[in-house]
Amino acid sequence: AAAYELLVLGGGSGGLAGARRAAELGARVALVEPRRFGGTCPTCGLCGQVMWNAAVHAEFVHDHADYGFETPGVKFNWRTIKEKRDAYVRRLNEIYENNVKKAHIDIIRGYGKFTADPEPTVEVDGKKYTAPHILIATGGRPAVPPDGEIPGASLGMTSDGFFELEELPRRSVIVGAGYIAVEIAGILSTLGSKSSLLIRQDKVVLRTFDSMISSNCTQELENAGVDVWKHTQVKTVTKSSCGLLDVTVSSSVPGRKPTEGVIRDVDCLLWAVGREPNTEELCLDQVGVQVDAKGHVVVDEYQNTTRRGVYAVGDVCGRALLTPVAIAAGRKLAHRLFEGKQDSRLDYRDIPTVVFSHPPIGTVGLTEDEAVATHGRENVKIYSTSFMPLYHAVTQRKVKCVMKLVCAGKEEKVVGLHMQGLGCDEMLQGFAVAIKMGATKADLDNTVAIHPTSAEELVTLR
Repeated sequence: AAAYELLVLGGGSGGLAGARRAAELGARVALVEPRRFGGTCPTCGLCGQVMWNAAVHAEFVHDHADYGFETPGVKFNWRTIKEKRDAYVRRLNEIYENNVKKAHIDIIRGYGKFTADPEPTVEVDGKKYTAPHILIATGGRPAVPPDGEIPGASLGMTSDGFFELEELPRRSVIVGAGYIAVEIAGILSTLGSKSSLLIRQDKVVLRTFDSMISSNCTQELENAGVDVWKHTQVKTVTKSSCGLLDVTVSSSVPGRKPTEGVIRDVDCLLWAVGREPNTEELCLDQVGVQVDAKGHVVVDEYQNTTRRGVYAVGDVCGRALLTPVAIAAGRKLAHRLFEGKQDSRLDYRDIPTVVFSHPPIGTVGLTEDEAVATHGRENVKIYSTSFMPLYHAVTQRKVKCVMKLVCAGKEEKVVGLHMQGLGCDEMLQGFAVAIKMGATKADLDNTVAIHPTSAEELVTLR
């Protein structure tokens, strides 16, 4: 078997970051990847970002007249942005591959799986490879309900399929309530597709977020023209003679009789009902690497699996499914293994997150409910505001901004920050640094406001 110091399974964000940092630190590294480099991030995250930018243009078009610009007959061409976006992603994939080659990392093309050898060994297309350190970074993929559960479910697509669409769908149905569902529903609706969002278990989207964000985001989707169906399950999906889909749904609001309905002539049914880890083909049982009930690799705080010398980072672990988390965890692991930094690990607390909804959401730290559960109601103080950003002072279209600070203890340490509004995506990073450093409400109050901005509201809350 060919021997290395580090063998990495998966060339996505986490695998690439771990492999490159280990190589920088002098390790002999091989990377196993059957497809393009970059993983989920460039193909879904950055593509989504480009489409969100396109949707933001569509929103601003509505405001042009209010700002004195005459722009009659503005037309949107989906193909133009799709071609530019796809070319950008291809460039990125090439850059990733070139970076791997520049780092003198051996690329092994194919799918790797563990063997029954006494020492952890990976086999790719019949050839065996060993290393004292093996990193699992195989990521995840969007889930689709089986046809046995929902007849015709496979006629729908996932976020992967969304990026293959050649035209803007006329009638879209998005199933799910997480951030991917919210982002795609917002993009499609804003660009002109008649869109419905089906929330299965609840009446609000983003259930794991602070309650202010959940309810405000749901309201903003409805304000933007998304038809939000609450407590609604898809029963069946059928294809009509003209090739479009009919989606039969059942809505059962608690305490009321269930009602059935059919959403007809759907050309884009998109499942955004969670992600599944890419672990079932790895033969993890051969090396005693434990997975949870959903197939995620079980790791400790240092990314160690249950088998010595085997580690895992990123979405395959099922925690904080975010590109920068996978990158940071991969790099920290490399420093621990190849630079002797025994305490090098990622701190999973206070990870800032942005949802590219309309308007965008920024959040870091504990929700109000989490803070109350951790610190007790009497030790938690909430500061919040809702206002109309200055941009909308002259526009007919009105979109408010909401903000909430969650503070704990006598010193009112800021343990959570949640906001939705114009510019909140770019506003969060700086505040996240302050919160990570242990900022108190007094620290924010002692900072002079920048006027006129939305961000200044966070340092003038009372």
